[in-house]
Amino acid sequence: MTESRVGAEAGPPSSSSPSPASPSPASPSPAPPSTGSPSAGSSTSGSLSSSRRAVDELPGAGEHVEFVEHLLARIEAVDPDLHAFVAEPDRAGRLRDEVSSLARRWPVPDSRPGLYGVPVGVKDVFHADGLPTHGGSQLPAEVLTGPQASAVTRLREAGAVVAGKTVTAEFAFMAPGPTRNPHRLGHTPGGSSSGSAAAVAAGLVPLALGTQTVGSVVRPAAYCGIVGFKPSYGRIPADGLIANAPTFDTVGVLTPDVAGAVRAAAVLLDDWDVRTHAEQAGGRPVLGVPEGPYLGQATPEALAAFAAQVARLEAAGYAVRRVRLLADIDAVNERNTLINLVELARSHEPLFAKYADSYNEVSATAIRQGERIPTADYARALDERATYASDLVGVMETEHIDAWIAPSATGPAPEGLATTGSPLMNLPWTQARLPVVGVPAGLVAGLPVGLQCVARPGEDERLLAWAGAIEATLGERQ
Repeated sequence: MTESRVGAEAGPPSSSSPSPASPSPASPSPAPPSTGSPSAGSSTSGSLSSSRRAVDELPGAGEHVEFVEHLLARIEAVDPDLHAFVAEPDRAGRLRDEVSSLARRWPVPDSRPGLYGVPVGVKDVFHADGLPTHGGSQLPAEVLTGPQASAVTRLREAGAVVAGKTVTAEFAFMAPGPTRNPHRLGHTPGGSSSGSAAAVAAGLVPLALGTQTVGSVVRPAAYCGIVGFKPSYGRIPADGLIANAPTFDTVGVLTPDVAGAVRAAAVLLDDWDVRTHAEQAGGRPVLGVPEGPYLGQATPEALAAFAAQVARLEAAGYAVRRVRLLADIDAVNERNTLINLVELARSHEPLFAKYADSYNEVSATAIRQGERIPTADYARALDERATYASDLVGVMETEHIDAWIAPSATGPAPEGLATTGSPLMNLPWTQARLPVVGVPAGLVAGLPVGLQCVARPGEDERLLAWAGAIEATLGERQ
């Protein structure tokens, strides 16, 4: 396959789409799909607001059919090269039924909920009524059934349309699926939320669900040039999905911009506090740079890009404090691996006992390793993790840091599809269960890179407000 880009618009072209905060009239018919090659760094996706308007302004049954056909056309034009979505035998029929049901349930535009008609991708580890769950595996779907995930229910209750299941690495671990990076098809989109990131970046949907056990939301967002939001552990219920490591697994979202992540968070997060978020709008948090061996895991090119990003933030008036941190990063990484392997083995114990031969060798080897780790070692690792997380927050308080900033990945998306890249830049924050927002932060060697912003646990509302301001600063033309 040639090295090229894939692009399609999610609703009206993003170049003319107003922000969600400033709605303006849009044409009554969605724009046709585009498969052109946008210039480096250009947006290939529409916003949540543009997608919603595309449905809000289609009041009759015939127009709703038109909307479905437009969505299907985008997927059919782009996905044969991208492989973001899991194949469905009758996607068209299911979508027609789902959109018609929306129209019947909310016939009056003023009564429609916040995500009415927004097409969303759902990572194929979530259970969603009407769709089988495969988890990126060869196991029979009938052994991977379960009640619909609360996250999916919340999206549907807010009016969202499930465009389809998105491809995942097997069981959200390390064995990649076939998904390609929309910016350069010969490169990985990251993982394990591969299809979700690629679908948003290519403009097929403006919102997709992912999960993060180590770096599976923020890293693919960086590789694909979009926003990835991993909330504080537990802020979005993690029921109704195939577990990887339950004490790490966090439901997250991928969107074209921070404004879209905010709209999704308002629907998905428990106890979302709109006032706290609004109070922080335009705020300037004190930022911390975690100097030391943790940053040394990134490539020289990524570190040079990060230094430039920090310089831009300082020039814009942000206070940035450089703090020696994570001197024990090797021990942090090893602890993470131990906990993940044990919990992966325990999560898959019943299925693996019966279907071991159907697992990818990467997953099977990891499960067997986890089975051999002594319980005492696992218990000690959990205790050490709790101390580590407390100490990390303690440093933030002592140094008066509101949010850490760091590269979202060790570098841009690697070439090839044999791996999904390294999650090492995300690992310390996920292990501590902190909220993270990754925002696009320019290009390295023509491929996107990101900046991740990390706050204290429970400060998701503040973090999203701060990330929106940082996104705007880094997006300004120099």
